[in-house]
Amino acid sequence: MTQVAEKHATLQHTVVTEQEWIVARKELLGREKEFTRQRDELSRLRRELPWVRITNNYVFNGPDGKETLAELFGGKSQLIIYHFMFGPGWEEGCPSCSMLADHMNGILTHLAQRDARFVAVSRARAHQIEAFKKRMGWNFKWVSSFENGFNRDFNVSFSQQEMAAQNMYYNYQMQNFPADEAPGVSVFYKDDAGNIFHTYSAYGRGLDILLNVYNFLDMTPKGRDEDALAFPMAWVRHHDRYPQDVQLEDVQSEDVHAASTSAAAQSTAVQTAAAKNKDKGPAGSCCSHEVA
Repeated sequence: MTQVAEKHATLQHTVVTEQEWIVARKELLGREKEFTRQRDELSRLRRELPWVRITNNYVFNGPDGKETLAELFGGKSQLIIYHFMFGPGWEEGCPSCSMLADHMNGILTHLAQRDARFVAVSRARAHQIEAFKKRMGWNFKWVSSFENGFNRDFNVSFSQQEMAAQNMYYNYQMQNFPADEAPGVSVFYKDDAGNIFHTYSAYGRGLDILLNVYNFLDMTPKGRDEDALAFPMAWVRHHDRYPQDVQLEDVQSEDVHAASTSAAAQSTAVQTAAAKNKDKGPAGSCCSHEVA
């Protein structure tokens, strides 16, 4: 293949003829198709996992008052719960969890057509959740698990003792995690008799597939462009906290206002902790799901 270096403002890359590009593209297409088949097989194996019956009668607090886990299904048989990092006393939810949540408003109706419902769960108090949810302009259901052991049972909240020891059970192994709340997704099924079963959970980089922003960036020449950052996702802010000069005119609205301070100053305490813990092991963070 003919190689011609062509320097651009930020990238230098091989440039070829259209015919040579087609040859290279078809070679990559073969690998992409193989990956798709492998992903389909993984999805099949995921569905074949054995289930665990839920016997704990979890009760959550939300805008509709107290609701049981069974009631969160909302008439569907499948429930997808996102463990959103937002702890009691936190001023706001995790920025990377928030970026994931930005994907949700538009797909709720589509999930409902396939007998599935999405709900977010956090340990923050219900009034904290509602205030933050209103600020961010989200319409998905989001409830508080502050008064139950749901987060502990699904290994996304950690005790003071675990934080002090820098050793907790997360993503199916003992490791250090830089915050007392962690991200995850858990899936449940309810049968006609009302029995509820836990069918699947994923954590760390297992959540990567849910971040469509990355799926798009992975197709671009620069990709995620995070190698020079202190940790993956260090660039992420709440959607109303990016500097005004990088906000697109076609997405600005009354719900998206300019940040009043610099991007660095707007990082949360969790992101700061993640940077400090960057070299302490493969724990990941609220903004860097590094554990596969």
